[in-house]
Amino acid sequence: MFRLNFISTFFIAATLGLAAPVGVLAGSDTELSAEEITNAFKKQKTRGLVIVPSDQQPANTDSNSADVAAAPVAADADSYTAVDKADQVNIQISFDFDSASLREDQKPKLASLCEAMKSVDASVFQIIGHTDSSGKASYNERLSLLRAQEVKHFLVNSCGIEETRLKAIGMGETIPYDASDPRADSNRRVEFQALG
Repeated sequence: MFRLNFISTFFIAATLGLAAPVGVLAGSDTELSAEEITNAFKKQKTRGLVIVPSDQQPANTDSNSADVAAAPVAADADSYTAVDKADQVNIQISFDFDSASLREDQKPKLASLCEAMKSVDASVFQIIGHTDSSGKASYNERLSLLRAQEVKHFLVNSCGIEETRLKAIGMGETIPYDASDPRADSNRRVEFQALG
């Protein structure tokens, strides 16, 4: 596992067109091509990121309510640095209520991302889970971590990305995409960062 300190950070999304303003979260009908995602990851890599090792162990990614309540809170959340909204790019992955299981209808959204991750020379990709503000903050932080770990699991097992190149953290409801509506669907998302 790696602990990451950021000099600057930028995000990539599979449901957002690069022709649109980067800070806009698009609906599921708009997807980036692998080439567009690759270009965005390359832009992130030019920002100078520092990677510091950590002995933090990943939480179990089982996805029922009891597991969410018992899962440890992400200790690496302090390694997350929010950037200006105009510089954010996010993937909106839909999960069922109170679940961290990746739905079948959401897996195609990760196909272009997978192709881009394989072609980018990045030592680590960070996967950051977010939730809306429904429920308790501590529960949402755990749920967001489990969701990020579920996406990581998919990328390892279905895309062939090396597990050592992926790090999952959960931010819960702390960094809403739509601060004016903390319960908005757009706040439930997964961010990807190309590091190192």
